[in-house]
Amino acid sequence: MLDTSTLQQVTEIFRNLEADYTFRISYAPLREESNQLIAFLNDFASTSARLNVEKHEAETDDLSFTILKNGKDTGITFRGIPNGHEFTSLLLAVLNADGKGKNLPDEGIARRIRALQGDIHLQTYVSLTCTNCPDVVQTLNIMSLANPNIRHEMVDGALFQDEVNKQGVQAVPSVFANGKLLHVGRGSMGELLEKLEAVYPSTPIDVNSQPVHRTFDVLVVGGGPAGASAAIYSARKGLKVGVIAERIGGQVKETVGIENLISVPHTTGSQLADDLRTHLTQYPIELFENRRVESADLKGKDKQILVKGGETFSAPAVIIATGAGWRRLNVPGEAEYIGRGVAFCPHCDGPFYAGKEVAVVGGGNSGIEAAIDLAGICKKVTVIEFLDTLKADQVLQDKARSLSNVEIITFTQTTEVIGDGEKVTSLRLKNRGNGEERNLPLDGVFVQIGLSANSQPFCEELETSPIGEIMIDTHCRTNLLGVYAAGDVSSVPYKQIIIAMGEGAKAALSAFDDRMRGNF
Repeated sequence: MLDTSTLQQVTEIFRNLEADYTFRISYAPLREESNQLIAFLNDFASTSARLNVEKHEAETDDLSFTILKNGKDTGITFRGIPNGHEFTSLLLAVLNADGKGKNLPDEGIARRIRALQGDIHLQTYVSLTCTNCPDVVQTLNIMSLANPNIRHEMVDGALFQDEVNKQGVQAVPSVFANGKLLHVGRGSMGELLEKLEAVYPSTPIDVNSQPVHRTFDVLVVGGGPAGASAAIYSARKGLKVGVIAERIGGQVKETVGIENLISVPHTTGSQLADDLRTHLTQYPIELFENRRVESADLKGKDKQILVKGGETFSAPAVIIATGAGWRRLNVPGEAEYIGRGVAFCPHCDGPFYAGKEVAVVGGGNSGIEAAIDLAGICKKVTVIEFLDTLKADQVLQDKARSLSNVEIITFTQTTEVIGDGEKVTSLRLKNRGNGEERNLPLDGVFVQIGLSANSQPFCEELETSPIGEIMIDTHCRTNLLGVYAAGDVSSVPYKQIIIAMGEGAKAALSAFDDRMRGNF
């Protein structure tokens, strides 16, 4: 099933494997995909003498394989054939089990994973076309390798439709922990680890065995375009730079296509995030990923940042570049039905609504683009805009209005997401002109109302706008000496990747200039 070129690449990747790995297949002989899985893994195993396949007929309608290392179960199982975006997850499962791969967590995060107690069985339902799913699958596979109490199973939803329907899965990735929904959508290791820590007890972490306080000349909080730019510009000045981030790339990773990054005609969010990481590693910058800021003390000469897990960081200069996240409707029913009819990524979750009726809330570029994409697979798409006119570019509006299965409703407020306890069934809408209310029957709703600044840990000390953006001057300075903000978290107009990069550079240069002048 794998072409010659792919096999050659995998052979090179596995050239230095140190352990022996067995793919233990459990399959139903009468299932047509069984032969495909066996052929796929035979091809995959042919790339190294360290790999072999073991087949077992199952009494159930099974189609899965578990990875064994030197005869011992790693806790990693794939149900289905990990093609598409999940092929990388299979590659990394083997490499990570062998102690290799740049995605392995540092010791601080690894200790938190090992501290989790209890028998934890995780299942992640995916689509092989989903760009967010591999990150979650790979993260949970790593947790399985780090903690023998954790088992993780990737499930291809397309091959187990009855199970998907029974579980009420309407968005991917959907993660279940011991049968209960734990997480839906994209997620960093830090975010997923926090959710597991909230459900399962942890043994106390021995703080004496790990460095809990780190000091830098410049501390950059955030790993997106603004944060990466700020870190690189600071490092080029010969300063000791640390980057605290939930993930390198930030919000960029959710962007499928990027065509307005000048001099780069086309790239993807995932590729750009990889490029940012590559560029950061060209300098002596210390990266601390999967960290969520819990609190900050930004007054005084030495600024202090405390992250989840007890680590603290300090520096005389702090550049905040934490970006923004999807803004929610904050109406009754929204949180309850996330992953069960409420979605945020049309590219990942759109296929679940093929032939169904959906709504897109938001008439900006992202909302109209989502409506156009969904119109190709959904029976009907209704766009709901709060204002009296759409905000999207005219070319997008014209395209949407030309589609027979797209309806646009303006000057309308979404007041409630209504469901039957298992899935969304309708939206409650209010006409802002005459006050009339009605229910719009549908199968799903995609929320596309823009981004909200990730400024929460800093709001008590820094001046912010009414919508939470950190206020800055023309040099990215905040109201506190030695504290700067750049990119989408700041009050700079126009939230664009190229602008964020420029603002990150500006913040770094301002910090360096202030340092040279003895301002802090």
